[in-house]
Amino acid sequence: MNLYSIDTGHFKLDGGAMFGVVPKSIWNKLNPADENNMCSWAMRSLLIEDGDRLILVDTGIGNKQDEKFFSHYYLHGDASIDTSLAKHGFHRDDITDVFLTHLHFDHCGGAIERRGEQLAPAFKNASFWSNQEHWEWATKPNDREKASFLKENIQPIQESGQLKFIPREEGIPFSNDFNIRFVFGHTDSMMLPQIRYKDKTIVYMADLLPSTGHIPIPYVMAYDMFPLTTLQEKKSFLQEAVENNYILFFEHDPFTECCSLQLTEKGIRVADTFRLADV
Repeated sequence: MNLYSIDTGHFKLDGGAMFGVVPKSIWNKLNPADENNMCSWAMRSLLIEDGDRLILVDTGIGNKQDEKFFSHYYLHGDASIDTSLAKHGFHRDDITDVFLTHLHFDHCGGAIERRGEQLAPAFKNASFWSNQEHWEWATKPNDREKASFLKENIQPIQESGQLKFIPREEGIPFSNDFNIRFVFGHTDSMMLPQIRYKDKTIVYMADLLPSTGHIPIPYVMAYDMFPLTTLQEKKSFLQEAVENNYILFFEHDPFTECCSLQLTEKGIRVADTFRLADV
């Protein structure tokens, strides 16, 4: 098995929304905001080469949205899925599986591309993986979350015939040395890849922990549907992670790809930061 970090670009979100009840005087030291209170965030996918399978975990925001959409989210940077795949000798047509942690637009938007007036899968040879419970949640969204579940990102996957569902069973294997954790605080039935790699355990954090700045327990996004559930999931996961020396791989941290953890007087905090390539 080989793992590769795939940079799909950066975007901006409101700093207050990203850090919830934490005051700006504190969070602004972690990710300084611009004059509009917006902070820059990564969209970092994970590519897993496992035998004859080439698995892409999440796809970033994509580029098919209109000018008005991008005026809110400020897609920036030179990286894309295509350029990042090419750095490792791959093409999007090589992808056999697209694993979607959840269906918010910044995680699945790149799964669909615009071809003239048509919307079609951006990975023509891949199966697209979600789970039935999250799919139902996303296609029948509540009023608070529906702005994150865009029909143009979701319906074409189903219409393509390439959609497959994973049973919602904690620890279910997806491929060799790749098991799935389920969490429910950010959105219903979000999936986190947990991968055994070079005798280490790497967990792709998606939106349970968007960045190292979200490791302190109260640092919960205002975007989370069930913040108290997130609190409990973070506490439980971080304790397990520090006891078992897990490596955390961050999807949204603009500065840090991976970190290890340590127990301090202030609770569980970052021990070391490093790139996935250095694992």
